[in-house]
Parts: sequence; structure tokens; C-alpha cells
Amino acid sequence: MSGIEIRKTGPRDAEAIMALHRAAASGVSGLAREPDEIEIGYIAKFLSEATITLGAWAGDRLVGEIHAYRMGPRQFHHVVTDLTIAVHPEFQGQGIGGLLFEALFNEARAMAPPVARVELMVRAGNAGAVRLYERMGFVVEGRFADRVRLRDGTVEDDLAMTKFL
Repeated sequence: MSGIEIRKTGPRDAEAIMALHRAAASGVSGLAREPDEIEIGYIAKFLSEATITLGAWAGDRLVGEIHAYRMGPRQFHHVVTDLTIAVHPEFQGQGIGGLLFEALFNEARAMAPPVARVELMVRAGNAGAVRLYERMGFVVEGRFADRVRLRDGTVEDDLAMTKFL
């Protein structure tokens, strides 16, 4: 997508990331966290602990963010997990998610030791996200039955998806 810059994020971006995550959580697909669960302490924590944190910027506006953690102990250092991606609802369907994933994959391959496996969880009913992840090369490795309780009280499965780099 033209006009989008992908760059590493840090503490200076915390307020913009919080606003982005709240907007994404309010959308139809949403995030695992509800908007009221997204506060600055949560953002600061993943910015300080995540192995990879990247943002997609349209000018001075943050329109997407992705972060993931290298799994420990060392025998798992070839794995990044607990991946979260958020794209502002106004910018979804424009290729930003794909740009963020490609940048994350490049960062992961460049790590020492390089990452060979990327893991994420996705709500089975989030068809748009599942399609994106499959386009990016992820496959379903497992299913957690009735793991996610939705706002209306219904439950649905959570899918464990993996991509090998």
C-alpha cells in the first residue's frame, strides 16, 4: 500500500497505540480485549516486554500495530508467540495487515538465533482475520472449544495458528 511506513514502535508511541487498539477493539472483528481493558499500563507493558513491536503509519497517524514475544526458555527461542495485530477499522481491507506481517517475518528471520515459527490465536468466528492469516501462510494447528466468551454471552472456539518461516 502506498504512503504507509512501517517502523519499530516504542514508549513514545504509547498513546497512539492505545487509541488504535481501542478503535480496533470497538470494531466488528475486534480484539480479545474490550476497549475499556486497553489502558496505558497494558500498552507500556507490551512495549517493554515484546520482542518485536512495529507500527504502520499513514503520515503522522498510526493505522496499524503488531507485536509478538520470543518464547523462553532457550529451547523455544526459534518461536515467537502471543502475537497481536490491530488495524484501525477505517483502514482494514487495504493491505496494512499484510505489510505488518511481512515486516514482522523479516524482523523474526533477522534475529539471532532466527525465528522459525510464529504462533497466534484467533477467534474461530473472526472470518476476516482467519482469511488474512491463511493468506499470510498460517495453518490451524489446534482448536480450543468454547474458549472465547463474546459480549452477548455466547461462546466460540479459539484457533491456534502457526506459520513456519
